[in-house]
Amino acid sequence: MTAFVITIIFYAFGMSITLGPTNIIMMSTGANHGFKNTIPFATGAAFGFTILVVIVALGFGELLTKHIVIMQTMTYIGSIMICFMGFKIAFSNSHINEKRTSQPSFFYGAVLQFLNPKSWIACMAGVSAFQISISGERLVIYLLIYVAIGYLCMLAWGFAGVKINQFLKVGQNLRIFNYIMGASLIVIGVYLAIMDQAI
Repeated sequence: MTAFVITIIFYAFGMSITLGPTNIIMMSTGANHGFKNTIPFATGAAFGFTILVVIVALGFGELLTKHIVIMQTMTYIGSIMICFMGFKIAFSNSHINEKRTSQPSFFYGAVLQFLNPKSWIACMAGVSAFQISISGERLVIYLLIYVAIGYLCMLAWGFAGVKINQFLKVGQNLRIFNYIMGASLIVIGVYLAIMDQAI
């Protein structure tokens, strides 16, 4: 069981700390709205991912792999959603604002997990590799570790956004930062749609 736990820790960290739509949004939100305003989105993402893992563990993920059209549709919807969020970030207010205006919510964080191909890949790979569908105990252990590490990684990206806050207050730096973050999301969204066509 010790090896099982250690392996999950490394897997969860590797999957959660890397660049992706969720982490880009966390960093942008931290930079534009402050750390406390990243928490609703991060909590929603953690909640959505938890539900996603349970669904996949119950066999729904295998069902989706047999119905490619459904997976493709979800990928396209997710790509559009990611591109839309990228557009909103790129052309958002170029003044740092901690008020609750036009920032990612709990609901958006949760929904994004279901439309984000990276989340589905992480779920299906984890359920298969760690065989968590065969045991309720393994599922609970996996979720507790993965969600905790994933949540901390998301908050780390949000905190990183806050730490560059002072730099972004100078001249047009915030506007440039938002352009880069927004463009990154748009590129990811387009890439996911293109890759889905190539598969």
